[in-house]
Order: sequence, then structure tokens, then C-alpha cells
Amino acid sequence: MKLASAQIESTVGDIEGNLKKHSKMIRLAAQSQADLIVFPEMSITGYCREEGKELALTEADARLNILKESAKKHRVIIVAGAPIAIENALYIGSFIFKPDGNTEIYTKQYLHEGEEEFYSSSFDYNPTIKIDNELIIFAICADIDNEQHPKDAKSNQCTIYMPSIFFSKKGINEGHRLLSEYAQKYSFSVLMSNYSGYLWNIEAGGRSSFWDDTGLNRAQLSPNKEGLLIMEKAGNTWINEIYE
Repeated sequence: MKLASAQIESTVGDIEGNLKKHSKMIRLAAQSQADLIVFPEMSITGYCREEGKELALTEADARLNILKESAKKHRVIIVAGAPIAIENALYIGSFIFKPDGNTEIYTKQYLHEGEEEFYSSSFDYNPTIKIDNELIIFAICADIDNEQHPKDAKSNQCTIYMPSIFFSKKGINEGHRLLSEYAQKYSFSVLMSNYSGYLWNIEAGGRSSFWDDTGLNRAQLSPNKEGLLIMEKAGNTWINEIYE
């Protein structure tokens, strides 16, 4: 089993340009025969609040076809984020594109202060993915600030916890501390994807990482470069590949 974390710099509103970066990372992950690739919070649109309603995507949006086709072509699960419109509500969510052509949606359960002005939260969209004997459960950014989220993940038999985040250069140390603590406390591995570069007038912290189920950080990307972290599980051992 191989899992990939993509670290990119998205531009708010430049969906076409952001999707090109997704495609590049997906092709790179596919060359290593990754089973799944995860991107940062709202990676397709760039992190946004006021612009969320205008930039919102639905599952049927034709612009997502490139990711749907990539999932089929490369036989890889793609987890990419955006403001997602479902019925009459707007959520911060992740699309999960599968090789069989199906798409699932995860919605952020715990919002940052200020996000509730523009987005709703929901516990109703909480899919899991099973690869080999591993059960993957997703999270988005502020979800990890509320310990109930990883606690619930463990109650649902999670073995790999997978947050898509937007943590700043100033905040990433705290994000690393929390995820290491959760990995150790709940005995699951963690694969996290964060942005690099500037977004929403904030310098992102990068350092997308993997922690094993003892809380040990086994590999991470740099603070300020786009890149791809691939983790392969061989028996009980994790092996990493880094592309920057």
C-alpha cells in the first residue's frame, strides 16, 4: 500500500491553474503506484471565506472531470478540497474521487472561528476508505483542534488518520504537536497535507508529514516548497519517498 500527500501552493479563484497542479502531483504519485493521494484544505479553489459561495463546486461540476478521469486512468483515489454546495447549504469539504468512477464527499465537522459566517458544518458526510487492512478516516484543518474528532475516528476503527489542512508558518508547530499526540494516544498513523507559499495573506507552514502509530514523525516535506510525500507500508514497516 502506498499513500501520497501533496503539498501545493493554490491561488484563490484560479481553479484551472490549481487543477493543473493537482494533475502534476497525481501523475507523479501514479508513477510510484500510489493507491491514494490527498491534497490540502480547499486545494481546488484555494482557501477562501467571502469568496466561498461564488467558487463553490458541486459533485456534478464539469470542471471536476479532470480529477474523475485521473482517478480512473491511474487507478488512484484522489482527495481534493473545495467549498462544496449540497442542496441549500455550503460546506468546506473534500471530494473523494475513486477509480471505479464513484465520488464521495467529506464535510468539515468543526469550523474555525469566523468560518461559520460563510459555511455550515455537518457530521452527515463522513466516508471511510479501506485499503488492504487499513481503514482511513478524513479530517479538515480545525477538525484536529477538537480532540473529539480523532477520538471518534478511533472509535470507528481508524488505523490511518488523514487531515487536509491550512496551517500557517506560525501555527504548524502546534499542528505537528497535536497530530503526533493523537497518533500516539489513539494508536493510528497520520498522513497530513498542508499548503506551501502564501494564501489568504498568510504564509503557509508546509511540512506535510507522516507519523506512525507511536507518534514518531517518519517523514516530512520542507516548509516552503511544493512537493510530494509518498509512504509505503511493507509488512509493519513504513518507507518514504520525497519529491521536491
